[in-house]
Amino acid sequence: MERDETLRYWLALLHVRGVGTQRFMQLMERAGTVEALFHHPSLPGLSPALSQALREPDWAAVERDLQWLEQDDCHILMWGEAAYPARLAELSDAPPLLFVRGDPAQLHNPQLAMVGSRNPSLVGQEIARDFAHHLAAAGIVITSGLALGIDAASHQGALEAGGHTIAVFATGLDRVYPASNRELAHRIVASGGTLVSEQPPGTLPLQGNFPRRNRLISGLSLGTLVVEAALRSGSLITARLAAEQGREVFAIPGSIHNPLARGCHRLIRDGAKLVETAQDVIEELAPQLHALLAQLPAVHQDQAETTVTDSGPAPTAEGQQLLAALGDGPSSVDQLVARSGLTAEVVSSMLLMLELQGKVVSTAGGYSLAGKRDGA
Repeated sequence: MERDETLRYWLALLHVRGVGTQRFMQLMERAGTVEALFHHPSLPGLSPALSQALREPDWAAVERDLQWLEQDDCHILMWGEAAYPARLAELSDAPPLLFVRGDPAQLHNPQLAMVGSRNPSLVGQEIARDFAHHLAAAGIVITSGLALGIDAASHQGALEAGGHTIAVFATGLDRVYPASNRELAHRIVASGGTLVSEQPPGTLPLQGNFPRRNRLISGLSLGTLVVEAALRSGSLITARLAAEQGREVFAIPGSIHNPLARGCHRLIRDGAKLVETAQDVIEELAPQLHALLAQLPAVHQDQAETTVTDSGPAPTAEGQQLLAALGDGPSSVDQLVARSGLTAEVVSSMLLMLELQGKVVSTAGGYSLAGKRDGA
């Protein structure tokens, strides 16, 4: 009950006009708690307008948020809670509250942001889908913004691989924007993925919220991959934010005659890592993936413990089971699930660890034991 009451006050402050992310945190630090701020609205230094707003909170808006929270698969995370994603909490402008639909645990898993043009070429869409498919099959969560074009292709590629994907909204989670991606949003949640926003339910698609949303896409992720982007593109904003946050930035090169490749080429000139395959991304992120996988709870602890050596996580009993299921030729994730009896989620996570350890290799046809690529 104590948490419920605290949440009410946090939501009330969120609805105070003119109180942004950093101001929210400053006020809370100054008062000690958000509750104290409302109980003492005349603290020295507060403007008359803010003091008046604190005396008359918009409890009707708070009740609407709490009604939304009562729906299935809906969650509200407060900054500082264990459920709040640690990578996002590191940011100086981390949102005090996150509205989540779906599985909030996905926010803690290793993620790669994939962004790009809303009007990509057919080749660009195919590349985004293929990269997302490979990375999601390897156990990496694909994070994007549910926009048309590269965002949607990235989400779709992850879903087609049986992996997980996160869509970060600039609106409230009760409003899918663009509306044409409503079915895609439903598929993300149904597949075990997640929708997330810093905006409360009912928030319309306001232009100023989209650039701010981009810092969440990059902040949740280990790195950001730009697939296609013009020189003046919101994707370049996301890449810049990723660099400022200390995250990796990757870019896929293209033809010098393609205007949608110019943004990627500029990023590469400015220091982004040029990647040609999804494996390039995995290899660059390997040190961070090792560290994160070591921190994540071992799957089925009752069967085997995951131990960490100098070369990374040692294979668990399930890992050995998966290695035994690999034949001489490439095997798809679906084939490995059928042979091993493990779930698709466990297989994907194990494949990522085994690939990082150099025990399996990934090809266009699936996964093979190292040294037996393409049946060799």
